[in-house]
Amino acid sequence: MGPGNETVVAEFILEGFSGLDQRLQLFLSLLLLLIYLTTVMGNTTIIFLVCVDHHLQTPMYFFISNLAFLEIWFTSSTTIKLLVILSSGRRTITLSSCFAQSYFYFALGFTEFALLVVMSFDRYVAICQPLHYAAIMKWQLCTHLVVVAWVTGFTLLSYRLVLLSKLTFCGPNKIHHFFCDNSPLFRLSCSDTSLLWKVDSVFISFVVLGSLCLILVSYMCVFHCILHMPSASGRKKAFATCSSRLIALAIIYGSCIVLYARPSEDVSLETNRTVALLNTVLYPFLNPFIYSLRNKTVKLALKEAVGRAKVRLFPQS
Repeated sequence: MGPGNETVVAEFILEGFSGLDQRLQLFLSLLLLLIYLTTVMGNTTIIFLVCVDHHLQTPMYFFISNLAFLEIWFTSSTTIKLLVILSSGRRTITLSSCFAQSYFYFALGFTEFALLVVMSFDRYVAICQPLHYAAIMKWQLCTHLVVVAWVTGFTLLSYRLVLLSKLTFCGPNKIHHFFCDNSPLFRLSCSDTSLLWKVDSVFISFVVLGSLCLILVSYMCVFHCILHMPSASGRKKAFATCSSRLIALAIIYGSCIVLYARPSEDVSLETNRTVALLNTVLYPFLNPFIYSLRNKTVKLALKEAVGRAKVRLFPQS
């Protein structure tokens, strides 16, 4: 260990999926590139449609557009570096970039959990209190909820930068992961990381399990109201909407519980790396289709937007 708080290691090497055959890595990089571009395009389309179509300018789609904006940055925080690793073999990342990546990954993740709680509350009011929906979900409240989610996520997670900056790294410098996750990063430190393990475990477990409980309570109330709906078609439509959202929630919360809501030292690096792909690649990819692009209102808005674009690009002579 270096004297005092001196950090010997200036950069890390992200091992990623270095054990794979070169041709398989190239195939994986092309597949990830396709998924990443689809994710960005899908979420950007949602944001664009909500901004230009007045039919989508409702609290529900306002929250969904915020989630779409977040997903673009969340998947970009890890996927872009992974694509560079797989395609070019450049695996190095500086110490400051590693800390920044870790911070944004967890800050965006915390914000996403907060937004998911807000969205479940919105569905509870819409289905269980439909006559009071307009009075409760005013634009001022919706804006405040979103601002609180974003500000709280990035403010509370600043503790990670403070604690990480106090760690010393004196070798080895190989991170057996495709991004700077907490578990492999902590294991490389020469410092005593027991406090950081405990703080991270308690905080992340509280955020993950606490938000999950709030969401489950909301959806339990929603399902109770759905069962008492007089219209069979209304029940079918509501069940279809909620069930698709529950699938998305199962992916993100299942992966996070495996990775973070139990002592991180008990999770193997191989499991961490594999399950993290679900969290950082698959979930953001599925979100546009689960929350919006399957919806008839969104499909109609997209069709009208495409029609207007065709008229402007190819005006009739």
